[in-house]
Amino acid sequence: MKLPSIRQLADDDDKDSLSNRMRARRFAKFDGLVAPLPRPLRIVDVGGTTGFWEQRGWADRDDVSILLVNLNAEPRKHRNIESIGGGFDALASYPQNAFDVAFSNSVIEHLFTYERQQHMAAEIRRVAPRYWVQTPNYWFPIEPHFHVPGWQWMPIGMRAALIRRFRCGWRGPCPDAASARAAVEEVRLLTRGEMADLFPGAGLWAERFCGLTKSWVAIGGWDEPVR
Repeated sequence: MKLPSIRQLADDDDKDSLSNRMRARRFAKFDGLVAPLPRPLRIVDVGGTTGFWEQRGWADRDDVSILLVNLNAEPRKHRNIESIGGGFDALASYPQNAFDVAFSNSVIEHLFTYERQQHMAAEIRRVAPRYWVQTPNYWFPIEPHFHVPGWQWMPIGMRAALIRRFRCGWRGPCPDAASARAAVEEVRLLTRGEMADLFPGAGLWAERFCGLTKSWVAIGGWDEPVR
């Protein structure tokens, strides 16, 4: 029997892929957390897509409104889902606690620098009294974007040289040295300690795979810390 490749296991377009099965289990925990909250529920999803909420069955619900904040706005397809562009910087136009819950899935690692990650975390904590922020674990051996074991521990120059010549995960080969280096530097995975610093007082839930922590989820604002 032919074993699936890492790319097949991580394919978000395949509802039966390992990535989507783990995402569904993770979302079930989020669903349970927000279920008792008063309605209508206002959610801001930083970096999310319409397709994600469609897959979860939350599109066109009457008791939930969702604002997607991404680099580019998506066309509106559902009455309860709105999309704006500008990235998380667009949150600056919203007042404190403008939403009931802030949600973000595998986005905060795509900001190049720790300073930008601090800025995004601060905005998430500002615009909602409760939040759920997931990100891959720096110490998990398989890097989830480039699909190379130990990728994040290699020198940047080595990674840039590899992605310039080869396709690594979802990226490459890159046409020139500058684009290769930018593709590598965009992804900055976070450790548990860094997530604790970004979200002080939050519970840090370890999502595990084969006994190892695959990702961290910072969960804040509920009466009891979620771990």
